Amino acid sequence: MEGFSQRCRGVIVVAKKDILVYYCKGPVVIFGVLFPLFLYLAFTIGRDIEGSLLIPGLLGITLFFSSTSVGPVIAPWETRMKTLERLIASPISLTEILLGDMLASLFFGVAVSSIPFLVGFILHVIPVNPAPLLVGIPLAAFCFSALGILFSFSPTDVPADVMMLSNLVKLPLIFISGVFIPLEAMPGWGKAISYLSPLTYFTEIARYSIRGSSYLSPILSFSMLTIFTAIFLLSSIKLHEWSLPKRL
Repeated sequence: MEGFSQRCRGVIVVAKKDILVYYCKGPVVIFGVLFPLFLYLAFTIGRDIEGSLLIPGLLGITLFFSSTSVGPVIAPWETRMKTLERLIASPISLTEILLGDMLASLFFGVAVSSIPFLVGFILHVIPVNPAPLLVGIPLAAFCFSALGILFSFSPTDVPADVMMLSNLVKLPLIFISGVFIPLEAMPGWGKAISYLSPLTYFTEIARYSIRGSSYLSPILSFSMLTIFTAIFLLSSIKLHEWSLPKRL
């Protein structure tokens, strides 16, 4: 029990370090806050979209980009600043370091995703069933954070290289996820592709919570988010174990 609590403290210490150091970094602010806002505005301005359709998409894209904006910056930045060696030399495992990075990313995503809630209240869009959303936001934030950490496995010390790779993957996932076009309005091949994006399942949870109905059942959406989280987490640990000697 003492060993478990000590590992938890290690994870929290790493998360605190990331919060203090990386939240105000340029790439995090640009790709975690400004980019999703401008992207969504570009697709909604001039279009008469019902608030109950607008808010789930805005919430999904904000949580996705904000939760995946911190993780890709950490590993290359610490490789460049030569602080990774000191962190590895401390009595903490690589898994605990990665979990701390994910926790910091999760907090950032949850905090930034509060903005769409404020927009929703302004537009008088109140969730019909808030419970799935309250559970879905932290679960999706952790899933997306694990994806962000996965992007940073490449042993480079240039954050821009990792951010370019992450956006190369994230943008297609955004467009196939049903954020801009509801799943029920997609053709068969569009639906099939959309199931490959974890954002699809969170957007469906948000739609169910806000509108009271969704194309996919909440049970399926929660199950798929959990599966994606496990895949991203385990892949991140394995790939970072492979790349760590190349960073030192």
